[in-house]
Amino acid sequence: MNETVSLIEAALAEREMDYTRQGENQFVVELPGERKLKTACLLSVGNHGVRVEAFVCRNPDENFEGVYKYLLRRNRRLYGVHYTIDRSGDIYLVGRISTHAVTGDELDRVLGQVLEAADGDFNILLELGFASSIRREWAWRVSRGESLANLKPFEHLIGDGVQPDGAPAGEDAPERVPGTVPGLD
Repeated sequence: MNETVSLIEAALAEREMDYTRQGENQFVVELPGERKLKTACLLSVGNHGVRVEAFVCRNPDENFEGVYKYLLRRNRRLYGVHYTIDRSGDIYLVGRISTHAVTGDELDRVLGQVLEAADGDFNILLELGFASSIRREWAWRVSRGESLANLKPFEHLIGDGVQPDGAPAGEDAPERVPGTVPGLD
């Protein structure tokens, strides 16, 4: 196990990746993204290999079937990791690398896949599972003259039933609950 820990530490340092240690056998690697600004990926070294785990998105508010269908289809194209949910319904990428397969290059491939999936799928997951929250957030920000910069990728969701200023048709600005749209507060 110590050999695997040393190998991981050397590979992360060689690639100049940001990471912290949690105990003797765990690394938290911070993967920088564009859509999802950063993804923390936990590498846990065990007797038989390395477990890879990264939080992607909280439990969707709506359209569970559409979200899960997307995740299952996406799993077919992923290398070394797959999507899963925890007991709360939060979405994770998880995988395992057997001890004999752990190399710097393999670690690079798996972490690259985690980043590509978490960052590349993030807006799609928000769109599928949080469309109503995004519309409410848009209307709330417009009604107060606040920035829409990080909502711009979802502008296509603002349409029927919404006035040109972003407010719902025929209604006053909605009540906003901070923290209801993941990644937007």
